Amino acid sequence: MRLLGPSEIRELAERLDVAPTKKLGQNFVIDANTVRKIVKSAGVQPGETVVEVGPGLGSLTLGLLEAGASVVAVEIDARLAAALPSTVEAFAPGSALTVIHQDALIIEVLPGDPTRLVANLPYNVSVPVLLHFMEHFASIRSGVVMVQAEVGHRLAATPGSKIYGSPSVKAAWYGSWRIAGTVSRQVFWPVPNVDSVLVSFERHSEPGDEVLRRRTFELVDAAFGQRRKMLRQALSDIFGSSAAASQALEGAGLAPTRRGEELVLDDFVALARVV
Repeated sequence: MRLLGPSEIRELAERLDVAPTKKLGQNFVIDANTVRKIVKSAGVQPGETVVEVGPGLGSLTLGLLEAGASVVAVEIDARLAAALPSTVEAFAPGSALTVIHQDALIIEVLPGDPTRLVANLPYNVSVPVLLHFMEHFASIRSGVVMVQAEVGHRLAATPGSKIYGSPSVKAAWYGSWRIAGTVSRQVFWPVPNVDSVLVSFERHSEPGDEVLRRRTFELVDAAFGQRRKMLRQALSDIFGSSAAASQALEGAGLAPTRRGEELVLDDFVALARVV
């Protein structure tokens, strides 16, 4: 099986009259070694079903198929979605590919119950897409995503750091996240003006039901919406007053003078249970 290189990518783009757009966060991978690095980091196994978000011209798609996986590709761009099956047939005939032309932020049904998510995520919507897929597709147990470095480090951040925030806590609801590698800007077309990293994750049991999740996420958003304030102040709108917020925090075993950046997921969950 052949993977796509720079000349094939540009030829496909010219044939389809596709110009990568910032609006859709499109930066196509043109390096086969990087594709294989991503697939290897994700631990893709023959016979399993992998969901890919934003396959674009098919670079990573072909790498996943080369590893023996069945691929469910979700693509918002109509031209790219229509062209992907032909590309796969030309480079990897007979491969198991399903293309879904839909917005990844609203899709709620996927065929084949994919167990792994592997994607070069559009940088402008990477966190919302990740959280949406973790919320709606419980069959996904692990994966690797390529994202903007700043976003990746935020997802994997631990309490107390300046980059620890709402995405860090919300991602922790679903699983454990870590930086799995860096990616050169030069493997993309067009070359982005930001650095990229690979983030891997493993899903674990969620700490509660959907009602508790929504309540927890509401508290997380409020705490980090005013991250410099003490929690008794940052959460005063939710509880009605600073005094009521202090009482709830103490009921969860948390000091009202702490700040959101000091709390782990379990702390927010404990507070949500008190609400």
